Amino acid sequence: MSLSLRDARREFGACVAYLDTATYGLPPRAAHEAMLAAERDRAAGLLRARALDAAVTRSREAFARLLGVPAGRVACGPQVSYFVGLVAASLPPGARVVVAEGDFTSLLWPFAARDGLRVRAVPLERIAEEVRPGDDLVAVSAVQSADGRVAPMEDLIGAARAHGARILLDATQAAGWLPLPASRVDWLVCGGYKWLLGPRGTCFLTGTPEALDALPAVGAGWYAGDDIWDSAYGLPVRLAAGARRLDLSPAWQCWAGHAPALELLERVGVQAIHDHDVALARRFRAALGLPPAAPGRESAIVAVDVPDGAAATLRAGGVVASVRAGRLRCSFHLTTTEADADRAAALLAPLLDRTARPRH
Repeated sequence: MSLSLRDARREFGACVAYLDTATYGLPPRAAHEAMLAAERDRAAGLLRARALDAAVTRSREAFARLLGVPAGRVACGPQVSYFVGLVAASLPPGARVVVAEGDFTSLLWPFAARDGLRVRAVPLERIAEEVRPGDDLVAVSAVQSADGRVAPMEDLIGAARAHGARILLDATQAAGWLPLPASRVDWLVCGGYKWLLGPRGTCFLTGTPEALDALPAVGAGWYAGDDIWDSAYGLPVRLAAGARRLDLSPAWQCWAGHAPALELLERVGVQAIHDHDVALARRFRAALGLPPAAPGRESAIVAVDVPDGAAATLRAGGVVASVRAGRLRCSFHLTTTEADADRAAALLAPLLDRTARPRH
């Protein structure tokens, strides 16, 4: 059953104007209560581990539907760097990896820390043009964490295909609000605790069958087994088929708290959330007299050059945002209202009179 944005917002209980989803997403009440209930059961000695496996399955399937991929091609784990590390481990010595300058380190460091890989950082805006013959992989965030810039994904897919390079897309700052070409990239990884509104401790990996098959199951444990509860002891190795062979043992309470959040996002719809989020970002920029974002590059994140202490000024006024890479980062999601955006702009306008206007 579909859910309107207005009705979805009634499921959240923030007492502030929350413009910080790029740091962590707010849980809908049902998700928050499900996680607390699991922890209360643990404290009472009543937690049933097998029953909580259902939350992992629900989350896997809801994420797959949101991204438009088969659930059998979705692996579940705790964090982005684990899955990126599998991709790095799959590359041969001397492989050439293209990344965006200043991208998030959980995407960059697994490649840079592995001996024998040649990693080249290029400006995000030119990343498609910088893909060359002989490059093996392009790894980039769909949306930049520091300032919300959107990667030129269509151009990048064309350039990578033309030169025989694979693509790893980090959708942590994008999935949940931005429609993504998930079925047309080799791998897509996504941390669940931001725009997907989950607790910390959930992450997803999907990809093409060929690309997933190329990943070594170097972290395989009992939860990667074909029959999970028959994989706890002994040899031989009996891994699951498909992406589930890359699963890590879940922190059950986190997945209990994520499944209802993903299902709420699914009911609202990514396109409706995108239109809402971008409209709020556009309204915020206009209220501050900022130039509009470039066509095709509108983001739910707006980064603003402000004096030191701006985040504290906002918080004192009941608005929560964060500072990243020296700039105030404001992010707009389905939990945000027009009144929230207007309050933030009213608090920021006097500060912007004393500093340079934002670049993005």
